[in-house]
Amino acid sequence: MRVIDHEEEIVRLKKERNAIILAHYYQDGEIQDVADFIGDSLQLAQAARSAKADVICFAGVHFMAETAKILNPERIVVIPDLDAGCSLADGCPAERFRQWKARHPGAVTVSYINCSAAVKAESDYICTSSNAEKIVRAIPADKTILFAPDRNLGRHVEKVTGRTMIHWPGSCLVHETFSERKIIALLERHPGAEVIAHPECEDGILRHASFIGSTTALLKYAVSSPKQRFIVATEPGILHQMKKQAPDKEYIPAPPMNERCACNECPHMKRNTLEKVYLALRDLQPRIEMDASLRERARLPIDRMLALS
Repeated sequence: MRVIDHEEEIVRLKKERNAIILAHYYQDGEIQDVADFIGDSLQLAQAARSAKADVICFAGVHFMAETAKILNPERIVVIPDLDAGCSLADGCPAERFRQWKARHPGAVTVSYINCSAAVKAESDYICTSSNAEKIVRAIPADKTILFAPDRNLGRHVEKVTGRTMIHWPGSCLVHETFSERKIIALLERHPGAEVIAHPECEDGILRHASFIGSTTALLKYAVSSPKQRFIVATEPGILHQMKKQAPDKEYIPAPPMNERCACNECPHMKRNTLEKVYLALRDLQPRIEMDASLRERARLPIDRMLALS
């Protein structure tokens, strides 16, 4: 039986299908290395909007591939594993979201991009961790803001903008797992190290951070900083790019509370493999499909975000 060289076949299929691969920083390094574009949620949304390919293979999680389809309804959008979900999106079902909105008539709804297309369709604005502050600052001061589904990101935005918001009670299963006690211990063992953290982290982690930012912002900070050692409080997939761009520095993944599991890794992101990327390009399956009306309603708040970004 012939052994398939997945990387070689992916290169061939990209050319044959006129396809591109968009990959999130939280993917395994071998997937990042075959991608045409690597980024965080905002960058990937922008890349999806400007894509010229006939096929977009989205190596990320379901809501990201949905966003690519919303922005590219005429193109084929495939995802390596259809079950690659998101705890934030799963914890904010559209019907409950509508009921929550109904209890606050007249409020402006800002939804983190980590939500389903159905929730996006019910939102006034979509945001990412890169632009949440900018989106919130653009909303008139006399308006009540509902922020969903990540309460940690919402609380961080409240601190930096001074705006009081009503939060959906959701959090990321990865970013809520980091241990403050263990980070303090790491700082004691590595004097001079800096904690850099994603704003989805709990406040106990953020209070120790020298820098708080989106995945891309963390990457740029680590590469450009004169510091040589970083404790990185986000999904450790980003360390692959940090090591490629600044290999002389040391990057320590923030430890989870439970030592017996890789809880600081996103199990949904890790469902994608190089073989599944190859199969998605070969079979053009599984595809992202959605009702045209839903897609059009979900696009409005995404376009508002992109216009402000």
